[in-house]
Amino acid sequence: MTEETRVVGEYVVRPAEPADVEGARTLMLDTFYRVLGHGYVPRWHADVIDIEGTYFRTPGHALFVAVRGERVVGTASVRADGPKSPPHPAWIAERYPSGPTAQIFRTYVDPEHRRQGLATELVRSACSFIASVPGYESIYLHTNPAIDGAEPFWRAIAKEVHDARRDPGHSSTVHFEIPITGIR
Repeated sequence: MTEETRVVGEYVVRPAEPADVEGARTLMLDTFYRVLGHGYVPRWHADVIDIEGTYFRTPGHALFVAVRGERVVGTASVRADGPKSPPHPAWIAERYPSGPTAQIFRTYVDPEHRRQGLATELVRSACSFIASVPGYESIYLHTNPAIDGAEPFWRAIAKEVHDARRDPGHSSTVHFEIPITGIR
């Protein structure tokens, strides 16, 4: 195992490989439909259809997986892509511009495999990757606080920048930043 590989009980957290693509895509799509309740939206989820191009062939981007045996049970990704306005406030998009901002996306764990520390290890792997890429100046993410467990998870490892639930006219997400040095 490489230093990028982390063992968490009976799981392995590591950078995704081509053999993981279908499993990662399935987990992401299941999350969109079963957990988030909005299904696949092309303008939001194009990376899920083109995982290879987005995460394997784009410098500064990466996908991490948690696997049990051969099954992908968790994902987290990194893109050099800041938040967009709309749906987010303009000042958030200006604070976190595409390029120097590493945005953490697609942090999902299959409900049957939660509470094992997988999301934390996936984010830790993403942060380690970000720290190794020249040019990144900040780590940004946003979450849907209506998803069970999402907001407390991010509050435990990141600093809130803006709670848009109190910001009429914008997506009701909570925006966070993680120090460029990563999480503890």
